Amino acid sequence: MYSGSGFNEWEIGDITVLIHNGVYHLFHLIIPNHDYIAHAVSKDGMSWRRTKNALFVGDPGDWDDDMLWTMDVREANGKFIMYYTGLQRRDRGVISRIGFAESEDLITWKKTDRPALYIEPPGIYYESKKDNPRKWLSFRDPFRFDYNGDTYLIVCARRNTGPLSRRGCAGLIKLTADGAEFLPPLIHPMAYDDIECPCLFELHGRFYLLGSIREDIKVRYWFSPEFLGEYHSFHSDVVLPLGNYAARTVQDGEHLLVFNFFYAGTVDRLRVLPPPKQFDTDDKGRLLLKTYYRWQQMVAGSVRQQDIKDVKCLFNNPTASLFLNDDKWVCGSRSGYEVFYFKKPSTAFIWEGRINVEGMGKLGIVTDIDGDGSGYYISFDVSNGVVKIRTWGYNPNNFKSNFVFNDIQAGLFKVNEDRSFHFSLLSYGNYIEVSVDGIVKLTLIDYTYSGEFIGLYSASSVISLQDSVIKILPEPEEEYASQEETQKTIEAQREV
Repeated sequence: MYSGSGFNEWEIGDITVLIHNGVYHLFHLIIPNHDYIAHAVSKDGMSWRRTKNALFVGDPGDWDDDMLWTMDVREANGKFIMYYTGLQRRDRGVISRIGFAESEDLITWKKTDRPALYIEPPGIYYESKKDNPRKWLSFRDPFRFDYNGDTYLIVCARRNTGPLSRRGCAGLIKLTADGAEFLPPLIHPMAYDDIECPCLFELHGRFYLLGSIREDIKVRYWFSPEFLGEYHSFHSDVVLPLGNYAARTVQDGEHLLVFNFFYAGTVDRLRVLPPPKQFDTDDKGRLLLKTYYRWQQMVAGSVRQQDIKDVKCLFNNPTASLFLNDDKWVCGSRSGYEVFYFKKPSTAFIWEGRINVEGMGKLGIVTDIDGDGSGYYISFDVSNGVVKIRTWGYNPNNFKSNFVFNDIQAGLFKVNEDRSFHFSLLSYGNYIEVSVDGIVKLTLIDYTYSGEFIGLYSASSVISLQDSVIKILPEPEEEYASQEETQKTIEAQREV
């Protein structure tokens, strides 16, 4: 996992990713100073090495002499263009503008006029420097979108009408030879303070707009049959669950990847770049989140269900039962909890299988638990279609509250008529990803537990496990590898 951390563990900010000649390039902010845009490279989109920083704040008096905020990097006409957000000390940093930089090789960047030095809203459609009742002007987080030979920027902006806490919109600018043409927003939901890090892409004949929402720290989306058409929501509009933020997409061959950083709750909490996911749609056009295609390429071995013999009952619940056959496990408890656990064959793995549920009780899987049952509990509610992960265990630091019980994340899934489903649990370092019937429902990073056991749990339910296999993954690489490896990656790109 990549965190970009130095003195603080939460230094990574908003991101953009570009793939060039087979090398993944990550550009991201440095929090809290916002004084430069960092650059890291990768051969697989998961293990990153820092390289030369891309851009720094301007000299005193420059329009961007205070802070640099969210950027977007694209290749065009044989060069690379960075659209970035700048703040000025003279404005006390509360006015954001969009500026430009160029590079020949993605390594060395120079600020430029294209043709203007920067873009700021003139008061048409959007709040401006003179019309800013919130006293903090949002005109930032540019994202480039090319359509029918024209170039547009989608930005985090605010309408100049309506309740102050509901003016957030996805602003639209058409770049011209003379500067910029301001257009009405792609969408103004009349619901949020800001739509941060907007991102637009076309998939299977529809246009999809992503936005990160500070109110609940989730990534939501809207869709339209036309780029400049009316954008709508499905009944469920969350595409990346709680803690995932600043999502941006990049095309990787036939795969549309989405990258984001993950953090929990407050601005000064640990921020990490998890592995990417992929986008697809269902037959109704709803976005689906799929696991990264490279995981299967990384599998180093597998352990089949029939090869796992040493399965134990953790709590010795007298109402529990466990039957192990080569092709099917059946377990449950009539009253109270029981955990049926076994040792992980590897610290990094993908555990897949099909679960069939009988009865109305509770059930799920556990991971990283210890001999006392402290670990991660992933519940599957097959009545209401809710999957949830929580940390659950013993708290040795407070005898008055000697337990840990924290819900981390939840997602929705479609309940099958036969109350069976295929699950996939991916554990890679501190990254946890859970899929139901091939769709990613939970994606998070957590550092609470690292026990050596995984398994199933039941409370007043009977569950069966079939077609189960554990695929072994290599150990995650450390972020801070040698600078020599970084230079090799850059030189290989330049040779291409």
